[in-house]
Amino acid sequence: MAADAALARTRKTFRLPSGKQGMLYSLPQLAKLYPNVERLPISIRLVLESVLRNCDGKRVTPEHVQQLANWQPNAKRTEEIPFVLARVVLQDFTGVPLLADLAAMRSVAQRLDKPPAKIEPLVPVDLVVDHSVMVDYYGTKDALDLNMKLEFKRNEERYAFMKWGMQAFKTFGVVPPGFGIVHQVNLEYLARGVHKTADGVYYPDTLVGTDSHTTMINGIGVVGWGVGGIEAEAAMLGQPLYFLTPDVVGFELKGKLREGVTATDLVLTVTEILRKQKVVGKFVEFFGEGTASLSVPDRATIANMAPEYGATMGFFPVDKKTIEYFEGTGRTKAEIEAFEAYFKAQKLFGVPKAGQIDYSQVVTLDLCTVTPSLAGPKRPQDRIELGKVKSTFVDLFSKSPAENGFNQPAERLGRRYYASDGVCTDDVCPPPVTPLEAQPPMPEGAERNKAEMVLNRPDLPPAETDLAAQPADRGEEVTLGHGDVLIAAITSCTNTSNPSVLLAAGLLAKKAVKKGLRVKPHIKTSLAPGSRVVTEYLEKAGLLPYLEQLGFTVAGYGCTTCIGNAGDLRSEFNETIIKNDLVCAAVLSGNRNFEARIHPNIKANFLASPPLVVAYAIAGTVLKDLMSEPVGQDAKGRDVYLGDIWPTSDEVYKLLKYAMNARAFRKNYGSIAQNPGKLWEKIQGVTGETYSWPKSTYIAEPPFFRDFSLDSAPVQIDERGTAVSGARIMALFGDSITTDHISPAGSIKESSPAGQWLKEHGVMKQDFNSYGSRRGNHEVMMRGTFANVRIKNLMIPPAADGSREEGGVTIYQGEGELAGKKMPIYDAAMRYMQAGIPTVIFAGEEYGTGSSRDWAAKGTQLLGIKAVIARSFERIHRSNLVGMGVLPLQFQGSDSWQGLGLDGSEQVDVFVHPELKPQSEATVRITRRDGSVQEITVTLRIDTPIEVDYYRAGGILPFVLRDLLQ
Repeated sequence: MAADAALARTRKTFRLPSGKQGMLYSLPQLAKLYPNVERLPISIRLVLESVLRNCDGKRVTPEHVQQLANWQPNAKRTEEIPFVLARVVLQDFTGVPLLADLAAMRSVAQRLDKPPAKIEPLVPVDLVVDHSVMVDYYGTKDALDLNMKLEFKRNEERYAFMKWGMQAFKTFGVVPPGFGIVHQVNLEYLARGVHKTADGVYYPDTLVGTDSHTTMINGIGVVGWGVGGIEAEAAMLGQPLYFLTPDVVGFELKGKLREGVTATDLVLTVTEILRKQKVVGKFVEFFGEGTASLSVPDRATIANMAPEYGATMGFFPVDKKTIEYFEGTGRTKAEIEAFEAYFKAQKLFGVPKAGQIDYSQVVTLDLCTVTPSLAGPKRPQDRIELGKVKSTFVDLFSKSPAENGFNQPAERLGRRYYASDGVCTDDVCPPPVTPLEAQPPMPEGAERNKAEMVLNRPDLPPAETDLAAQPADRGEEVTLGHGDVLIAAITSCTNTSNPSVLLAAGLLAKKAVKKGLRVKPHIKTSLAPGSRVVTEYLEKAGLLPYLEQLGFTVAGYGCTTCIGNAGDLRSEFNETIIKNDLVCAAVLSGNRNFEARIHPNIKANFLASPPLVVAYAIAGTVLKDLMSEPVGQDAKGRDVYLGDIWPTSDEVYKLLKYAMNARAFRKNYGSIAQNPGKLWEKIQGVTGETYSWPKSTYIAEPPFFRDFSLDSAPVQIDERGTAVSGARIMALFGDSITTDHISPAGSIKESSPAGQWLKEHGVMKQDFNSYGSRRGNHEVMMRGTFANVRIKNLMIPPAADGSREEGGVTIYQGEGELAGKKMPIYDAAMRYMQAGIPTVIFAGEEYGTGSSRDWAAKGTQLLGIKAVIARSFERIHRSNLVGMGVLPLQFQGSDSWQGLGLDGSEQVDVFVHPELKPQSEATVRITRRDGSVQEITVTLRIDTPIEVDYYRAGGILPFVLRDLLQ
């Protein structure tokens, strides 16, 4: 009781500039109880404020407050934090299945004669439609209009469903297509700085989002990160987000960036450094004089890349520059004054200096050491100095896949081929090359298996693949060779929110055009701004016409090339690349460049600043050293070097006045409600409190509540702790199985179980669209789970040459004539489930790395898989498995399924602590075909008490639904 009374006294008043008073839960007052608070990292203090404010003695207790207030930099992390969030942000691919779950909950309430309106988000939820645009058309003035028309044609059913959600829920809002990328819209518009309760209590903005790069919001001092849709759904329905107390890495920035160095160069350097520091699962907090010198867009650029350097967050404190950014982006005077007054009252205003905060470790970077850079060709953490891009590509060309190379004979590097027929341009042609699809797969452990393999792009019909959207070739015979740049894209939330690098791209384009430089018309160029404000300031600065002359016309407002929505190449290019096994390149201002993510036929993908994207588009190849060789020739044939067209910092600075125009921001975002666009207004949807579930291959009522009742939880553990009995092994996987391997993503093959199901339901192949667009239909998604063309189930015996078959197949270990036969994992799963036989998966290190995809866990559950036993798990995927009622079990020490000699024919039983004690020891019993039995001890990766409750309830969704309806 004494603790409760002491915490209650932390509710204090603070004065606003208007003279009025507000209420807050005072961290300085809490520091009188726990002096350690004054030395806590700013990010930890903001989480602590939420714990303090929401302390109700039930979900959040005084003990939680005490534990976090006494956070120590290097303590063992065993305590969980119940973090109640201010709001939730969704993008459309991840948001649609979440909305479908909400709709299904309302349907359950209706069937149980409960008021459907009981199912309502308890915090504001905003869904930004940004992942559905495709760069089909490019390089023409009407590309944006044509691409948007195709987008609405492909996604009409999804958009109608979103419109139902807008009118059905009071706290669910949608930003329609064509406004921008979710993270930039979040930064410029949705984030309010502070919120206020009905009784006048102010509290800081905090959130989670269903996209990895939600961390971009850390650039304005907002605590938030990406989670799976399952966690986000629980958060918006009033559940705290539970996570283990993190380490906080302090990143001290010193000095200033040199002339000619961009924010993109800085973020690639930071990514490289922090990857080496192994910050996975940790908060990173920036401090020091160099941090204070950075603009807010520069900070947001660094924060955006937190998933690439592995941190939960890349946090920047609130200071004067944050306030200036709010002013420049059109927030109201009252909002800004409350924001500043609140953070000052909490003693959270300003960038800390060295020695003021206790961090788990400190990393230091002098900004003056940062150099112009790219990253690639397969991972964002592999930074390459600009002057070494050519030599690095040449070096990797002949290296093995295990060394991140392309495994090509060095003598092939200079070969060129006619794009029209794929014939070599030389008199003496090399021997025919085995087509890609017939080549042996890469060895286990190669970087290929560590990448997010598949892009989220529709499987486009031929009529839309070879559209006349591409500029004419001016009569030139196009030839293709290794290192040729075929995609050059200014795209992604990382950079298009940053006016300095976009203005630099425009200035470089202007200088290049005036010198007579051009981009070869066969290079697919695109500009996909993060918001419509970008187009406006490029126009006002007089730079957009020069970008357009080089082919960088606006192709869409959304997440394009970085997510794999670059659209297809011309068919003859694809054929020539495949026939001759060419290593061609893409250069993009994005944050992800994993192999096959940008385009399935482009092997070398480089992240670069927007001005360097333009420069490489002009150069046309990564086999030019842009530090020493000319970018191109002017109209008179004279060499033009990068230094001749690179903009100065002063030139960029003089144009920044066009980018921070409060009136422009207010006008743009005001039109979301007033003028969302004719295409959006034409969409007709269902109305009412509950969804009627009209027949659709895009949206279907999810089955997660099929047997739901308000009675006791469905999962019971007997006194022996039996959790899984008599299970068969569905798959044996190696290391680095990503969520792209597990979760349905990318195009839908006609021969796949999902493709066959769509055909059976009257969908033509040209209308398949992508798995991402059909995430609201479980019938499609469960058929696509583990169906990735690059996944390797090591149950399948190797070929004579030692290579392993790729694709989502397994060996069926059940009874009958199909016993021992190879079949798709989906088909085997249905047979096991029909026979009442549970299944398990064995895997290696880093199981579930990659984007936070809820369907990686949902699909696993729907296939009847009861446990995943791995060497280690990625943070979000482990949590999502528990949230779907699937047991994550971790090998101890050096144990592995390979060491156990498993071949997939074994039966498996799992015994856990009868009370499911978090992180307790469990036993896996393996019964081999010859009857011999072996038992090993593993760790139960149900990490927290609340996860025990989720698992016992059959998952987080039935747990929350039962809580709301009772």
